[in-house]
Amino acid sequence: MTLEETKDPSAGPDDYLRRRALRRGSAGWLLLTGLGVGYVVSGDFSGWNIGLAKGGFGGLAVATLLMGVMYACLVFALAELSAILPAAGGGYGFARRALGPWGGFLTGTAILIEYVLAPAAISIFIGDYVESLGLFGLESGWPVQLACFALFIGIHLWGVGEALRFSLVVTAIAVAALLIFAVGALTDFRAGGLDDIPVDPGAFGSGSWLPFGVLGIWAAFPFAMWFFLGVEGVPLAAEEAKDPVRSMPRALSLSMLVLALLAVLTFFAATGARGSAALADAGNPLVVALQGDGAPTALSRFVNYAGLAGLVASFFSLIYAGSRQLFALSRAGYLPRFLSLTSRRKSPYLGLLIPGAIGFGLAAGTGDGARMLNIAVFGATISYALMALSHIVLRRREPGLPRPYRTPGGTLTSSVALVLALSALVATFLVDRDAAVIALIVYGVALAYFTFYSRHRLVASAPEEEFAALAAAEAELARD
Repeated sequence: MTLEETKDPSAGPDDYLRRRALRRGSAGWLLLTGLGVGYVVSGDFSGWNIGLAKGGFGGLAVATLLMGVMYACLVFALAELSAILPAAGGGYGFARRALGPWGGFLTGTAILIEYVLAPAAISIFIGDYVESLGLFGLESGWPVQLACFALFIGIHLWGVGEALRFSLVVTAIAVAALLIFAVGALTDFRAGGLDDIPVDPGAFGSGSWLPFGVLGIWAAFPFAMWFFLGVEGVPLAAEEAKDPVRSMPRALSLSMLVLALLAVLTFFAATGARGSAALADAGNPLVVALQGDGAPTALSRFVNYAGLAGLVASFFSLIYAGSRQLFALSRAGYLPRFLSLTSRRKSPYLGLLIPGAIGFGLAAGTGDGARMLNIAVFGATISYALMALSHIVLRRREPGLPRPYRTPGGTLTSSVALVLALSALVATFLVDRDAAVIALIVYGVALAYFTFYSRHRLVASAPEEEFAALAAAEAELARD
């Protein structure tokens, strides 16, 4: 394999990277924590409740616990890896060091699938929300989808500091609304409604708490992930962070703590207020939990509008994550290099505009947000398994590598994340086999591009490639 510095004859390696520079020092631990929570917070407002239809209250509760453990273990592993390699590549950079170019590309592509498809899906949900609330007199969602991509990509183009501050404010509104919802819903809590879904007597291990049997726990995995899906994207902000070696582990840990608390409060408050059966197929479960079939209340209206804020927070944050993953893969030559060019304000403008155009086209053309989210979940689970494996490999292959932060439990922690991620990957086939197949086809096309073209044109001076090359040189010297 040949590593090329650049194809541009007028630019050397230094100029190549200068034209692809992000604004460093723009985000402290608070903005990074807001980013981590913002990625995920929309999942508390809807989506998770579909897991009740797959596993019942008990099945979804166990699935949420297991997926919470998976994300916690993964976050601890990523905290260590991000302190070792604080670059915009995130998971791709970690896997590149541990698993080589093939592992790096497979991980980066899986992350990119997640962060391109998820915003497209959420834009559909935002359009549906606006339409259902009767805002602006709209009877179709596509103008809202277009406005979302245009407005929020515009803010990202303005600058990363401005973008992350906007994200923090909207995320804070959504989190406050969830806490207010929990207080209101818990006043109507009744334990008898938790297990009110009819039992399937033919399901193995079925009962009132597991109405669809033991298999229902597994089928609920993808929906339990909605409480945490996206938090792993915090390391993608490493090159724009203040003191990333310290701020990344702190932001990852705090994000996970906040999300775990919100998951427990939302899950128990909603199901306890109205019962599991009433929420299993609700498009807006928190509003249903507060008002049921009755007239809207002041609190339910507030939560309804706050749900829109949660969707905006996740949409906005996921656009950021997708652009940085695309930027890093492009800068290193895995994807066309022009996609990593940055503007005068140090924003990867093509890395924002092109995925945005693709996302809007998918949203307006299909209108199938659930299918796109399932494809995103499939990509996410692949990346989780590869990132956890990267932690294990680096711990064993390079035990002397400086580690400013060390994962509690070491490789045992990342091994738990690996096993649970593989289990969640298989569970996606139980929920939506077509989505899994579509994701595999996209994965296959990207892999063919890498196999026959881009792997011969990687850029050695890109931070992730340089880091891996240094490791190879050190290993060679050690053998001599």
